[in-house]
Amino acid sequence: MLLGRVLGTVVATRKETSMEGLKFLVVKRLDAMGEQMQDTVVAADGVGAGVGEIVLYATGSAARQTTVTHQRPCDAVIMAIVDSWEVEGREVYRKGDE
Repeated sequence: MLLGRVLGTVVATRKETSMEGLKFLVVKRLDAMGEQMQDTVVAADGVGAGVGEIVLYATGSAARQTTVTHQRPCDAVIMAIVDSWEVEGREVYRKGDE
């Protein structure tokens, strides 16, 4: 799993039939200290995340392991909205404090 911040949305009116009903979000990867990295991905949203939220997402074959993405041609999925995290005893992020 990877940490990321939702930057925006992607709308695709024409898509593979099995992708119908999925919401797509643009996610910027974060390092353990909450700093943005170069990686950006479009991920299927499995949990109702919104722009600005910190999320956990998976890529590759793991992205097809969720209820929402099972058997779908998906390479990234958001599977959790982060409430908080800490590194070496120091709180790095708490939802609502940003």
